Amino acid sequence: MQTVLIVYDIVKNKSRKNVSDLLEGYGRRVNKSVFECRFKNEKEKSLLLEELKKEINPKRDSIRVYTICQKCIQTSRELANQPDPFETEGVYFI
Repeated sequence: MQTVLIVYDIVKNKSRKNVSDLLEGYGRRVNKSVFECRFKNEKEKSLLLEELKKEINPKRDSIRVYTICQKCIQTSRELANQPDPFETEGVYFI
């Protein structure tokens, strides 16, 4: 499993919405333009990045992807009333 932080700054509202919608399918929004995402493998991450590239204008927009190592995850903290960074969300069947 690979954990990444994806941050963006996109000028056009439509493109920004499309990027947000894509990212919501892969992770959790932790700020207006910041998502924590987990990928099963490199292929899954690469597919998302290719889709994101289609939505932006590289001359005026920015998307950054930061890979977060396991040690970094263990030392990450949340200072407000939110779930801890990179906390896994469980799925329960009743």
